Amino acid sequence: MFFNDLRRHGKLAAKRHPMYEKNKFGKVFMYFMAVFWAGYLISIGIGLAYMLRDSFPGMEPYHILNKALLVILIMDFLIRFPFQKPPTQEVKPYLLLPIKKNRLFDFLLLRSGLSSFNVIWFFLFVPFAILTVTRFFGITGIITYNLGIYLLVVFNNYWYLLCRTLLNERVWWIVLPVTVYGILAALEFVPDNHPITTFTMNLGEAFIAGNILAFLGVLILIALIWLINRNIIKRLIYSEINKVEDTKVKHVSEYTFLERYGEIGEFFRLELKMLTRNKRCKMSLRTFGIIVILFSVLLSFSTIYDNAFMKNFIVIYSFIVFGVGILSQIMGFEGNYLDGLMTRKESIFNLLKAKYYLYSIGVLIPFVLITPAIVTGKLSVFSAISYMFFSIGVVYFAVFQ
Repeated sequence: MFFNDLRRHGKLAAKRHPMYEKNKFGKVFMYFMAVFWAGYLISIGIGLAYMLRDSFPGMEPYHILNKALLVILIMDFLIRFPFQKPPTQEVKPYLLLPIKKNRLFDFLLLRSGLSSFNVIWFFLFVPFAILTVTRFFGITGIITYNLGIYLLVVFNNYWYLLCRTLLNERVWWIVLPVTVYGILAALEFVPDNHPITTFTMNLGEAFIAGNILAFLGVLILIALIWLINRNIIKRLIYSEINKVEDTKVKHVSEYTFLERYGEIGEFFRLELKMLTRNKRCKMSLRTFGIIVILFSVLLSFSTIYDNAFMKNFIVIYSFIVFGVGILSQIMGFEGNYLDGLMTRKESIFNLLKAKYYLYSIGVLIPFVLITPAIVTGKLSVFSAISYMFFSIGVVYFAVFQ
């Protein structure tokens, strides 16, 4: 079956990656972090059940959590940026094969929809539903509730793919998600009856009750955004293949001030050139910068993320997203010059040191971007400094192993 072949090709591509066998600590660390976050989400789900029951005695806890479904989906959307890549690059090797292109795009989108990334939120919602939904709706309510949440996350997955694919083509497409979420925020906060949270509360209860219309509505939305994704990917793939670009001579900085630092300075210069010239790196840096700015604004000027968990999550995410987003593919972008480097006596250790120095200095960027949160008193200076050094000394150290 073609779908199974695509999945097998994806697994083989991961196993044949140059760093698959070398970065064993990184793999162990990733598995550890996956187990850690699973346990963390389970504890949050259990804690929310009791906390919401005590804080809002006049409402059921699942009503309150359902009101926050849009916030959870926005978090899910943002978390995907450093970890999930659009399928456009995977399409190219298959274009010359005698395969129906629509079938190829459909299978790639199906594989994305069935990704294990989409079941992460089960670790929060399943224990929460067991403690809050069971006494009213039994096991059936738990199953239908989590099935509805899963469908919303799958829809969010395709919404992310659409935005990310367009962002990779033109950075100005950032206007699309910002506009959509801005309109939803305006609809929520301008009227006094808060229609968005009321709608998500009713939608969540419809999932629990097993309302067929609620599931059918979400499935229709998934089908629509599936078709939009397929058409967008098809157009962008063929336009990229057939496109002819004019070469323009540009003045490029040589970073001559780094020459005084010898071999490490030379690698430092190579890393800077890679970040400023490689299209994928530039796109990632712009995206991460926009996400950090949005987080900073929300943390500084709203009360949505005033609880301790969200505040800690936003700050640590802001500090590590730049480094982890690029370093998770360490020695992958360097393929352009790595073969030539191996024929010389230069030290790979110095290359890694230059990377570590650069990304350690780079944490000053998110420190500046979250300054509004410090000015408004939402975050203390010493907390920001401690998170900054935690990112450098613990997170980056683990990524480099």
